[in-house]
Amino acid sequence: MSAFHWQQQGTDGAARAGTLHTAHGDVSTPTFMPVGTVGTVKAMTMDAVRSTGAGIVLGNTYHLMLRPGAERVAALGGLHRFMDWPGPILTDSGGFQVMSLGALRKLDADGVTFRSHIDGSKHRLTPESSTRIQHLLDATITMCFDECPALPAEDEVIAKSMRLSMAWAARSREAFVARQGYAQFGIVQGGTSTQLRAESVAALRGIGFEGYAIGGLAVGEGQALMFSTLEATVPLLPADRPRYLMGVGTPDDLVGGVQRGIDMFDCVMPTRAGRTARAYTAQGQMNLRNARFADDAAPLEQDCDCLACTRHSRAYLHHLFRAGEMLGPMLLTWHNIAYYQRLMRGLRSAIVEGRLDAHAAALRAGWQSGPPAPAPA
Repeated sequence: MSAFHWQQQGTDGAARAGTLHTAHGDVSTPTFMPVGTVGTVKAMTMDAVRSTGAGIVLGNTYHLMLRPGAERVAALGGLHRFMDWPGPILTDSGGFQVMSLGALRKLDADGVTFRSHIDGSKHRLTPESSTRIQHLLDATITMCFDECPALPAEDEVIAKSMRLSMAWAARSREAFVARQGYAQFGIVQGGTSTQLRAESVAALRGIGFEGYAIGGLAVGEGQALMFSTLEATVPLLPADRPRYLMGVGTPDDLVGGVQRGIDMFDCVMPTRAGRTARAYTAQGQMNLRNARFADDAAPLEQDCDCLACTRHSRAYLHHLFRAGEMLGPMLLTWHNIAYYQRLMRGLRSAIVEGRLDAHAAALRAGWQSGPPAPAPA
């Protein structure tokens, strides 16, 4: 087994194509990680996830520590066996989820005390315990524990939070058990301040991690500000390490992130959209609840090889949602994850072939075109 590392295969401007080598297999980048928060990508079997071409999925420390418990998962063979995913798994540290609890949590310099959203029971997370839980889960990629302030916030609040996160990053690193093919990523914080982001990067590089994530974006600041923050931050990161933009996002966000040098993404958007009848396609979004699809015999998307598109019509998908059948969310989630994976493969090919900007322009033109008129039965 080789050491965890990212190997570059091509560049186009700031964009990179490469391969992530891990203890649980290799992943082509840029890559989108389906979110499997509690050990499942909602509405999908892992065979279905595999069929989309996904190479890595995400789990969450906060949710899994509460239910079923990290020790239980470890006793049952680890998260890979537990959820039937032998490939790489990245685990979010739980910091974002804990911070979102509001009045249910209390922050101090050592960590966070909080009450479970499930049953109100009292728990505590620190950099050390978060890292230990991720170790018990057998996460391929462990995220350091960070603090995520609610935005908008004053510069002093963001600065204080970022510096606390950097102190926690050092403690997370000390608690991390290094193993061949495993990694821990530091998380860059600092809001949209280029100065604070630079300070955060310098602190993380001083500690030293196998990869670097950019957190605290896509939280309402707008796409233009997110992109300008990436343009100021990404060049400061080590060129030989993977770069992960956390919690992002729409297909257009992914394209813009790739153009600015990001290698890894995750977001609940495609799975959540699938459960609410929204499909992502090369012609933009479709709401399958709309009456215009009731008699539409065309497949959801002509060139998609997912089960929703190869076996069923838009009319059938519309019917499933109108009838409240669970198969509708399952099929549409499958399609959306397949679309995101196809989007990533297309971006990778365009980078290797040196045509990324033209490819990105064509993608955006397609999204603006809208779906064609309904096909008659």
